Amino acid sequence: MLHIVTKSPYEKNALDSCLRVAQAGNAVLLIEDGVYAAVRGGNAAEKLQKAAASLKLYALAPDIEARGMKERVIDGVTLVDYAGFVELVTSHPTNQSWL
Repeated sequence: MLHIVTKSPYEKNALDSCLRVAQAGNAVLLIEDGVYAAVRGGNAAEKLQKAAASLKLYALAPDIEARGMKERVIDGVTLVDYAGFVELVTSHPTNQSWL
């Protein structure tokens, strides 16, 4: 399953809800303001680093770059471009968007 988180962890609890139900082997893709969760030193960074032990974590590179955070992405988060985004969606039989 692919979980797509679109909201900032500073604005909504979408990431917390996602991490609560995500199962080992699932993938989490951070897009739009959801990419703020991937910032080193941020409130959500520790949660994501723990989740990386059982989940595959991705962030949309254009959204990271648009927010000037490319050098601050935590370890364990793989950056993908739009083609990678499409590949993730098509390679997972089910997708859940967290708004």
